Amino acid sequence: MNHPGFFNTAGPFALAEVAAATESEVRGDAGRKVNGVQPLSEATPLHLSFFDNRKYLPQLLSTRAGACLVAAQFADRVPEGTVALVTKAPYRAFAQALALFYPEGMRSKAAEAGSDHRISPSAIIEEGAEIEPGAIIGPEARIGAGTRIAAGAVIGYRCSIGRGCYIGPLCSVVHALIGDRVILHAGVRIGQDGFGFAMGRQGHLKVPQIGRVIIQDDVEIGANSTVDRGALKDTIIGEGTKIDNLVQIGHNVVIGRHCVIVGQVGISGSTELGDHVVMGGQSGAVGHIKIGNGAQIAGGSHPKDDVPPGAVLAGTPARPFKQWAREVAAVTRLARRGGDRPEDE
Repeated sequence: MNHPGFFNTAGPFALAEVAAATESEVRGDAGRKVNGVQPLSEATPLHLSFFDNRKYLPQLLSTRAGACLVAAQFADRVPEGTVALVTKAPYRAFAQALALFYPEGMRSKAAEAGSDHRISPSAIIEEGAEIEPGAIIGPEARIGAGTRIAAGAVIGYRCSIGRGCYIGPLCSVVHALIGDRVILHAGVRIGQDGFGFAMGRQGHLKVPQIGRVIIQDDVEIGANSTVDRGALKDTIIGEGTKIDNLVQIGHNVVIGRHCVIVGQVGISGSTELGDHVVMGGQSGAVGHIKIGNGAQIAGGSHPKDDVPPGAVLAGTPARPFKQWAREVAAVTRLARRGGDRPEDE
């Protein structure tokens, strides 16, 4: 399906206008126009991007963006075809640029304001779908055959729910495209803002989140779990993945196929999990790391760096399971020896 998107852009804008809105200096053609904002890796000459993390320097060097918000010390690293917009705080300037291009980006659309319609007349509901009392189906939403939308659930503007799904009581689904045979248990929240703020002494500026959530076929998500929509890219939950209750998945996270995410796990923004990854209860991952195919993270453990495929990790910070087990055994032996000292009697 060729989806029309969830946000309308206010562009195009000349770089001089962008510079005025972002308190930046144009080093190049101020008359060049850009019509939206994209990550470095996906931007074209019609897009504005930004650079604020050295980890993504290779992407800066190869970007095709028409312009890039960047600190002065990296201005000379911007490719020849890209105009540098120099600013002291690129991430804050990025937030200001998003507000310029996507003025509706601060608020999610669900139903039609001022309307008495519980099910929008513009929604497309296939024959055989079941809508329980009290459910709300927003404008241009799509509900597939054999899907049941339980009481009190909200399916927001332009969201798509595939066939044979179950959307539990009081779920909310916004800015999301959901495949077939997906189960969302009671109270699941899909597509709300990611936690994005440009922090600073002058206050924490909210960064509009204009991405989506993509949930592939045969995914199951437990009660009261949350999946934030992407900031620019999509948050993606891969085919067949099973997620327990009370799990938090941050913006831009990509989870592969047939993963198992146990209760109270937290996955920070822009982390990527391969296929068949297992994360035990109350484990978590910092942002911007990659966890390889088949890796296992023990309950209560927290990796802070990339995890190789097939690795089994435990502890905080997480390390190979055998190493962690030896460390625990060594500490236990030391504690026992200490208890045998005369002064402890």
